[in-house]
Amino acid sequence: MAGKERIVLGSGKVFTKEFTDTIPDIDALCVEENRLGYIQGGATLEYKPTFYEAKDDLGYVTKTILTEEEVTLKTGVLTFNGNVLKKLCATGRVTEADGKRTVKIGGVGNQDKKSYVICFKHEDAEDGDIYVMIVGNNQSGFSLAFAKDKETVIDAEFKAKPHDKEGTLIQYIEEIDKTQEGQQTQEEGKQ
Repeated sequence: MAGKERIVLGSGKVFTKEFTDTIPDIDALCVEENRLGYIQGGATLEYKPTFYEAKDDLGYVTKTILTEEEVTLKTGVLTFNGNVLKKLCATGRVTEADGKRTVKIGGVGNQDKKSYVICFKHEDAEDGDIYVMIVGNNQSGFSLAFAKDKETVIDAEFKAKPHDKEGTLIQYIEEIDKTQEGQQTQEEGKQ
């Protein structure tokens, strides 16, 4: 077997930092000051490829190519403040004065054009942690529902954009036992 298989149970934490051309090391990114907020409902990574298939009228010959990829990372943000709202809205502006934080949202001319590195960290003491990183921003907007018997959760949907010269949309990193490093590559070479 190429490596230890794992069963993934549980949720995790979401960290964000403004993207400035390179993805930071996960140990530098996944620190308390970069935590977006505690989340509710876990996180979901969606990868959607689009293919084009050309074929003859009788179905004897076909050729299929990948034409597009779309990646989204969705999560519910349970704990938040005005600074979190700014990260979720491209037109958000935050000011702080006289013991108050004011967030102004709206006006397409206020778009900040910022992208963020978003990292979901699933902690697993037994099998090792898993990190899912993308670069992008929230493109789904948000709703703030204030109800007498339910907590307010912001559903964020971060849409990924390529973040390197290879067109990478997702970095999936898992901690492994150091004795397993290179095993899969060696076993693939034997086939």
